[in-house]
Amino acid sequence: MDTIEKKPKKERLIHYANGPSLEEINGTVKVPQGKGFWKTLLAYSGPGALVAVGYMDPGNWSTSITGGQNFQYLLMSIILISSLIAMLLQSMAAKLGIVTQMDLAQAIRARTSKALGIVLWILTEFAIMATDIAEVIGAAIALYLLFKIPLVIAVFITVFDVLLLLLLTKIGFRKIEAIVVALIVVIFVVFAYEVALSDPNWSQVIVGLVPNAKTIATSPTVGGMTPLTGSLGIIGATVMPHNLYLHSAISQTRQLDHNDEKQVAQTVRFSMWDSNIQLTVAFFVNALLLIMGVAVFKSGAVKDPSFFGLHQALSDTSTMSNGVLAGVARTGILSTLFAIALLASGQNSTITGTLTGQVIMEGFIHMQMPLWLRRLITRLLSVIPVLICVGLTSGQSLVHQHEALNDLMNNSQVFLAFALPFSMLPLLMFTDSKTEMGKRFTNHWYTKAAGWISVLALTGLNIMNLPAQIEGFFGNGASKSELALADGIADVAIVAILALLAWMIIDLYRGNKAYAKHLATVAKESADTTPEIEMHK
Repeated sequence: MDTIEKKPKKERLIHYANGPSLEEINGTVKVPQGKGFWKTLLAYSGPGALVAVGYMDPGNWSTSITGGQNFQYLLMSIILISSLIAMLLQSMAAKLGIVTQMDLAQAIRARTSKALGIVLWILTEFAIMATDIAEVIGAAIALYLLFKIPLVIAVFITVFDVLLLLLLTKIGFRKIEAIVVALIVVIFVVFAYEVALSDPNWSQVIVGLVPNAKTIATSPTVGGMTPLTGSLGIIGATVMPHNLYLHSAISQTRQLDHNDEKQVAQTVRFSMWDSNIQLTVAFFVNALLLIMGVAVFKSGAVKDPSFFGLHQALSDTSTMSNGVLAGVARTGILSTLFAIALLASGQNSTITGTLTGQVIMEGFIHMQMPLWLRRLITRLLSVIPVLICVGLTSGQSLVHQHEALNDLMNNSQVFLAFALPFSMLPLLMFTDSKTEMGKRFTNHWYTKAAGWISVLALTGLNIMNLPAQIEGFFGNGASKSELALADGIADVAIVAILALLAWMIIDLYRGNKAYAKHLATVAKESADTTPEIEMHK
């Protein structure tokens, strides 16, 4: 009797997924065993670079440069503190992924209800889209500045970076890491070159790194900014929730035997080295941006902190702080290099944003789609507000158009204030728990203390800055009634954040208790069956 061959089922474009985090790249990178420190570190290097990209994306640029213009080197300490907090949180995220074999989204979903998982997924998606808006604006403006492509067309061109992503998915994760590192080097070299020409006062730079109470003062007000708002802007643009999800996933790309505690410990150790080295580079990039604001331009010379204004200022000899810079600015090199760095920053963020989107979708709602489709949907959604902004200001002056795009980019960051606590708090709870991490890998007491201080401070500062962020939606000339409305919306938002946080913490606490009870039951059953096995032998 002839057998009938069954045709293999065609895999759906969007399908259920509840496997390892980023399964197509999970455990795909081989690492040497028993080799020297530097060779081993090189093998583990890469994930930290993808994470560091989020700490030097276009959203950071105007806050750092404007902070330097307005307050000289005062806010250098804020960049340093933000970077140290980032190192702490990212090392926790990497450790969580390596030890538990779950990314942060999977870990939260495994300990919470389905309803809460959906709510947190939507919240985090909005945060990723908010970040993507800054990338769309940055890349579109870079294309306009470099090639004079009209903004509307440039915005549409950014959609086609999905083709770049398609290519990258074919060449292997290790090569993606190398490309990201190369783009980071481009950004670093550009700003280092421009700062070197400015010959800054390095003794003042070093003094600025020392924390000072003046950094959180509510006066003086310079260019509509106080030291406090400048500090909050830098902090808000630095620590982003999607980086924690991303790092907990891509830290699992290295091959290791999870039954061998020494291998796990080695992976944790070198992942932290990788993360801290790359975030140190991100610190220097952000520090260079602030130094640019002080030393490259004359004090108060930058009236327009948007990308357009900064590009224009870098080609204007009258804004340069010395003759050497003025001579180079006359050639157009400084402004061109700035636009190249802006384009490199946008492309880097494209790669990391797409991977993060896949992590949270799979983790929170167990849904998977091809990376190119994920990127296309996210980018098209992010393009809509940018196109609306460009369309509404098309009949106005160029200055108004530039200001509108800059305001949209800054205001889009409001969702980061919503999402940040919902990634930081569970991360800290998981890595503090012996149930999740085991005795060896749980946070030390000093890490716990530093972690809780950082998380509570960042959450408090973001919530405190929320009214100002929402007021920004109404523009600089907002009326009293509009400001009152903004404050009312902020109050409602703060209550919603606190209520949702309480729901999540209670769910996580119960889930962790249930998991601990389950482990105890399994251990007891295993102990009870062992004598029987021995007797049968």
